Amino acid sequence: MTRFFRPMFWPTVLTLLALPVLIGLGTWQVERLQWKEELLAKIAARIDAAPSPLPPLEDWPAYDAREREYTRVELQGRFLPEEFHYFTQGANGAPGYAVISPIEVAEGAVVLVDRGFVPVALKDAGLRGGIPVGEQRFIGILRAPSQRGAFDGADDPAKNIWMVRDPSVMGAALRGIDVAPFIVEAEEGAFPGEWPKAGRTRIDIPNNHLDYALTWYGLALVLVVIYFAWHRANGRIGREKI
Repeated sequence: MTRFFRPMFWPTVLTLLALPVLIGLGTWQVERLQWKEELLAKIAARIDAAPSPLPPLEDWPAYDAREREYTRVELQGRFLPEEFHYFTQGANGAPGYAVISPIEVAEGAVVLVDRGFVPVALKDAGLRGGIPVGEQRFIGILRAPSQRGAFDGADDPAKNIWMVRDPSVMGAALRGIDVAPFIVEAEEGAFPGEWPKAGRTRIDIPNNHLDYALTWYGLALVLVVIYFAWHRANGRIGREKI
């Protein structure tokens, strides 16, 4: 007996078109996995490193905060009396606000500092001891501005409720003052008192590329199995009797 394989034209064409696409998507996800692991390692190294000076004021107009995000920086200056309240959730999922205060690091120039989380009931600064006074010196984590998404609610400046952490938008109320193009999240213990609770930095970068790669490669394997199984079921693969 001799083996035979008589492929059908259109199933073969479609399989040959789809298979490289599925394998290519899986390979792309493997490359993304390597890139993501390198990025996460770089972020971990930055968070563990000694603090760096703030980017100089003259660099602010063209500064790309994403290139140095999660870098520890040291700040020194005096807080202005304003606060911005960014609507968010606490560690237990309860609603509340991140208290963001401008600190003057040079004459006419401020950095917006995320001092930490407070529950809704403590939105008013007077209920939690107010804003730190006098010269302050502390360490925080540099973060890039947030981008407004399709599902983000509208800001309500009149009620001082902000849905996106964007220093250029928040800082527009500070007329005549240069606002840094980044936000600094104060590290835990940066300020005395129970509230706000500092140390909110989270590395919330998903890394599911291995799962995605296995999915695409798995679909490619399933496609091959179905292709040959269909041909076998329809008598297109087998052995001829002599």
